[in-house]
Amino acid sequence: MLKKIPTAALRPGMYLARIEGSYLQHPFWRRSFRLATQDEVQVLHDSGIAEVWIDLTRGDDVAGPTPAAVSEPPAAGQPGAVAEPPAAAPASPAPPPSVAARPPRSGTARERALALRDHAKSAVTSLFADVRLGKVIDGGACLPLVDQISQSLQEDAGTFLGLVRLRRQDEYTYLHSVAVCALMVGLAREMGQGEDAVRQAGLAGLLHDLGKALMPLDVLNKPGRLTDAEFAIMRGDPERGWRMLRESPHVDEAAADVCLHHHEKMDGSGYPHGLAGDGISLLSRMGAVCDVYDAITSNRPYKTAWDPGESLRRMAQWKGHFDPAVFKAFVRTVGIYPVGTLVRLESQRLAVVCEQRPSALQRPLVKVFYSLRSNLRIPPVLLELDRPGCRDAIVGVEPAEGWGFQDLDRLWSDPG
Repeated sequence: MLKKIPTAALRPGMYLARIEGSYLQHPFWRRSFRLATQDEVQVLHDSGIAEVWIDLTRGDDVAGPTPAAVSEPPAAGQPGAVAEPPAAAPASPAPPPSVAARPPRSGTARERALALRDHAKSAVTSLFADVRLGKVIDGGACLPLVDQISQSLQEDAGTFLGLVRLRRQDEYTYLHSVAVCALMVGLAREMGQGEDAVRQAGLAGLLHDLGKALMPLDVLNKPGRLTDAEFAIMRGDPERGWRMLRESPHVDEAAADVCLHHHEKMDGSGYPHGLAGDGISLLSRMGAVCDVYDAITSNRPYKTAWDPGESLRRMAQWKGHFDPAVFKAFVRTVGIYPVGTLVRLESQRLAVVCEQRPSALQRPLVKVFYSLRSNLRIPPVLLELDRPGCRDAIVGVEPAEGWGFQDLDRLWSDPG
């Protein structure tokens, strides 16, 4: 049973069935859901909407009599019909800075990249909090952050991409979106796309995982293996995100498609629709590579990160998973030896890649720290493999997990 009440009478616990007036008057992407927090109530109070409909069968009634009329719910498919809302996660605490803000631009290139990483994480955290409150996401408001990430990549792509990988497990969801945005920007540039297309790719990467904002947090952050029921919830996040983005201003269909189809595979074994080959859009094929690479090179509650170079080697072996041409362009984007890769040198030493050399992809800046002859750690020293006269060279990639080193990230990220 629906009841029409003044907006001023709303309180948490009521089920909002329909909002009177145009969707342009309120910031919610869905028109029917249970009011969980006072923040959601306040948003409606501040919107200027005078009256709303609540569903007494799904939520609380007003305290005391009200002059509002009572009516039966409209038939399914008719205007005002109540739809089952997606499961809502708990509201986030005080929201972080706006995505339109700018991080500090002083200091060294590495310091600026660190500041941008932290700023971007706060901005994406704010985006996810807005989604949990039911607000419509304005893609146009996200573009300044995409532009800032794009500019950082032009200055020093390897440093920014490496620093975004350094994250605590509780930061994964937010910095994963930042990393995929950066990888999509770099990949689009490598593939020779124009700057408008590069910007579109970055926005698609930033928003590709937005559906996870509506997942139960105990499923999203579960440290062990998911049950079949939990995995079904996880597999539903692309469609949840796609539905949201279809309602969002300044997010085009191509970017929304990446949210929906970045888990598809070239051989048709992906989800949610089992698309194959050219049935998957180019932007979604790009998103699939970027999403997987960042996921497997990041520490998760249930797995240890793979070394970046080893990750590329393994991804190359997954036949039918990625578009071969897109994957080749991706390898050129992150480098043959991405920052953080453990490598073996001709001098029988181990080193970790610290910085790319765009003009010499096979000869990056590395930090040597282990002797294979003595099987002992040695004092770390930077080695410019591209320096004229340098007689050392990389002979192969070593799987970091096989060596048990726990400090590779500290080694490559330490500017000393």
